[in-house]
Amino acid sequence: MNSINKQPVSSLGFSFIEKPYLPKGKDEYYLRDRQHRSTKTYRKLNAKEIQILQKNDNSADDWNNVEVTDAFDPRLIKRCTFFGRNRIGKLEPLFHEFNNLRMPVGIYNSTIISCDLGDNVVIDQISFMSHYIVGDDVMLVNIKELSVSNHAKFGNGIVKNGEDESVRIWMEICNENGGRKVLPFNGMLAADAWIWSKHRGDNALLDKLKEFTDYKFDRKRGYYGKIGARTVIKNCDIVKDVWIGSDAYIKGANKLKNLTISSDEQASTQIGEGCELVNGIIGVGCRIFYGVKAVRFIMGSHSQLKYGARLINSYLGDNSTISCCEVLNSLIFPGHEQHHNNSFLCAALVQGQSNMAAGATIGSNHNSRAADGELIASRGFWPALCVSIKHNSVFASYTMIAKGDYPYELHIPFPFSLVSNHADTNELAILPGYWFMYNLYALARNSEKYKTRDQRIDRSIYLEYDYLAPDTVNELLTGLSLLKEATGRAYAVASQQKIAAKQLLKKGEWLLENNTAYVDQLTILATGSENSKRKVKILKTSQAYRLYKKMIVFYAVQQLLEAMANEDHTARSIRALLLKAKGKRIPFKNMGGQLIPASSLGQLLKMIKSGALNGWDAIHAWYREQSLRYPSQKQTHALASLWEVTGLTRSQLTKRSLLAIVQEALATNRWIEEQLIASRSKDYQNPFRKLVYDTEREMNEVMGKLADNPFIAHYRKKTTKFEKQAASLLNILSAKD
Repeated sequence: MNSINKQPVSSLGFSFIEKPYLPKGKDEYYLRDRQHRSTKTYRKLNAKEIQILQKNDNSADDWNNVEVTDAFDPRLIKRCTFFGRNRIGKLEPLFHEFNNLRMPVGIYNSTIISCDLGDNVVIDQISFMSHYIVGDDVMLVNIKELSVSNHAKFGNGIVKNGEDESVRIWMEICNENGGRKVLPFNGMLAADAWIWSKHRGDNALLDKLKEFTDYKFDRKRGYYGKIGARTVIKNCDIVKDVWIGSDAYIKGANKLKNLTISSDEQASTQIGEGCELVNGIIGVGCRIFYGVKAVRFIMGSHSQLKYGARLINSYLGDNSTISCCEVLNSLIFPGHEQHHNNSFLCAALVQGQSNMAAGATIGSNHNSRAADGELIASRGFWPALCVSIKHNSVFASYTMIAKGDYPYELHIPFPFSLVSNHADTNELAILPGYWFMYNLYALARNSEKYKTRDQRIDRSIYLEYDYLAPDTVNELLTGLSLLKEATGRAYAVASQQKIAAKQLLKKGEWLLENNTAYVDQLTILATGSENSKRKVKILKTSQAYRLYKKMIVFYAVQQLLEAMANEDHTARSIRALLLKAKGKRIPFKNMGGQLIPASSLGQLLKMIKSGALNGWDAIHAWYREQSLRYPSQKQTHALASLWEVTGLTRSQLTKRSLLAIVQEALATNRWIEEQLIASRSKDYQNPFRKLVYDTEREMNEVMGKLADNPFIAHYRKKTTKFEKQAASLLNILSAKD
């Protein structure tokens, strides 16, 4: 049976904070007044104003509880009922217009309970409006319920005074059984969620992070909801316990409950028709339209949910888009694209710059009796059409997965690979370096695309978008070792020799460097890449090996040129710069799109536990500090990688060897540009692509001319810049000491 609490109507709008939670010497408005932050001077209504208000069919439980400013026009309030203490700002005979919505300033046809209303607001047909602080020039039209409870948390994972711990909202990312759950909070970054969800064995750390979240927000009851200046809300059903920034636009939403909707004059957030959003944090500049359902979620800034998308128990990073599909229990770093109704992502850590095609089903088929499976995909993850992948699986950066059902768990350590399931031969095939071989255009464009789409106003935290960076180059170097070992193992099988495990790598390296024709005849298998007994073949091993090395050298010379850009160097100082980096290649961690040395992460965790960092703001300041260090760390890593991939000794680091390295990078730079054009030109030469066009002119009008391709033109500028910098370096190395 529903318990209906009956009280006198004269008490409606009062006792928002119950006596047990009201501090000594404070009234129920002490938090409201702190929030209001207004310099306006309010006064009581005079007799004439009350007479006009009553004539216009307005009523109040007590007109003495309605306070106004001197620039108040009572004629602009009609057919309204007021309860509790209300304060109303300036009202002038104006009308506001926004997106063809034209409404006169004033308050009409509404029930208002204990609210503060800014200057020149438009409020019409609000069936129930309770305990909100509304900014200037706000437009609120046709809303069934706009209210706040005295224990509102606005989407943050906290409990208010007197509440039981069981009401706390957790966000169960990365794993369906809640084993990696985190507390959402306004301002939470993907890196925060990753640290919290990843280090589950460190109870001291987890306790600190929970403590930081609790102390970030006041646990007192009685905070009002806020609607920032110039925000427009129309034709919505329920808006409850929602904090809304300025300049937001919300129309036709079914239900918005327990949310923070960040928005400002530089980055307006918009929410459209049919949306139902509960227990969430929404960043600035977001777009949420057309039947979206989201529960227990965080959206990073400038992200989009559209066309019936479902986002549940998940974190969606900055500058991402999810349309018409379902995402559950996932942590997604910035730069994710998912556009198709029949794609599904569950219990996954996806580390950004990712793209899921139609029919991709990631992690839905459990292979145990518990919902504890997970998937980890490094940057650039791209499951193609109609892919099904099991938990637990791990993928290196820029893994593309070809169409097919993958019946076993996968561990793909080779970056830039194409993975294929050959059902006819019951084999798995891995083609390392696929992107370098066949689609450098898409790979290079991916990096530039995400840089261009990064709409963050504050970029003090550096997000890495280049496909050649410390994380991917470390994977390339690991991939080289694996290719050497696999080649040595294939040789041992083919020659029926017993070769010690330590010698397999050396033998494989010798063959890959000196006898590629023989390597190409071998059947080379990967071990540990699939949880099955069937063969896992590595395709085009020698070609992948050469490309891996080539791209590492190119990356190193890129960073060497960057290091030289702001300083004058001689051949001797360049050699000293390289010698300083020898032996300093270190592992990096992708923390929410920001690359940080693993050792620095360890220091961060220690500082959190020791109290050296005392809250989330301090942690975020640490991220920004690391971003300032990253360029030099990246350069040191690149030069250390050069030592490793070339195998040079100190005595071999001569002018001649450096000249050869720079000349190799120059050749690679030109080759990359050629491959960009070649991979894009296929679209213009493929007869099946041309079938739909009667003339070449028609094709060029639809597709644009290849010669006018803006990305190719942009990359040519980068090529030219690289060549000029490299030419300068070659001149330095060619000069006499």
